[in-house]
Amino acid sequence: MSKLASMTGFAREGGTLPDGASFVWELRSVNGRGLDLRLRLPSGLDALEPALREATGKRLKRGNVSATLTLRREERAPRLTPDPAALEQAIALAVEVARRIPGAPAPRAEAVLSLPGVLRAEAAEPDDAAEEARRVALAAAFARALDGLAEARAREGAQLAAILAALLDEIAALREAAAAEAAGQPAAQRARLLENLAALLGEGDLRARVPEERLAQEVALLAQRSDVREELDRLSAHVNEARSLLASGEAVGRKLEFLTQEFVREANTLCSKSAGTALTRIGLDLKAAIERLREQAANVE
Repeated sequence: MSKLASMTGFAREGGTLPDGASFVWELRSVNGRGLDLRLRLPSGLDALEPALREATGKRLKRGNVSATLTLRREERAPRLTPDPAALEQAIALAVEVARRIPGAPAPRAEAVLSLPGVLRAEAAEPDDAAEEARRVALAAAFARALDGLAEARAREGAQLAAILAALLDEIAALREAAAAEAAGQPAAQRARLLENLAALLGEGDLRARVPEERLAQEVALLAQRSDVREELDRLSAHVNEARSLLASGEAVGRKLEFLTQEFVREANTLCSKSAGTALTRIGLDLKAAIERLREQAANVE
């Protein structure tokens, strides 16, 4: 069975970082002409982007991929520290006010600390080692999510391979039916020509009035115009090439799409050369099967 991969898939990977924050990676991919990665990262994590793009390029060949990182940091109460200058000024003012008011109690510490500007939230010191550990953990989780996405695309690719193989079998069978029908076209064209001539010339000995040599020339000309052997041979070659591509285990989506265009060209020519309704009907069925093949090939990586 072919190792065909689809371009559509989904994967999710979550966990907890060394600093206690939780995270979730969500990766989605859909059909695309090439490989296009769209990243949605929380503020401050832009440095991750080059490594993530490189990892994606090594794992996938085609598809529009969106990767979203959701980060939930643990809420912690800010650490408060006094502003030395503001604290000294507040104490001095409180003592001065208490001194000026007879019988006033001494200023209480909590009252002084509650004054605006005396306490401030202490900013955490940047920790380069912790930031690097966070980036490493997030990149590793992204790689696992990427593996999951590739596995999802491979599972769908296996289903695609079966569908494409069945369509190629159908096209091959229709090609054989067209070949059998086309083989009888010269005789049918000769009979039709004689019938038309008889209707035009009226009763009598048709052979005496139209030389056999002339009839043979006309029949040969009609047969040449309706000869579809070349188209049928190319259809067989295209079916064999498509089967080889499916069995190759490589990213063959683009090649399959180009090949379906060749299928369409041969089917159109076959229909245009058809000299009978039966062959035309087979040609139309062939075109319908090729169109289904083209639609499915558009999903292949």
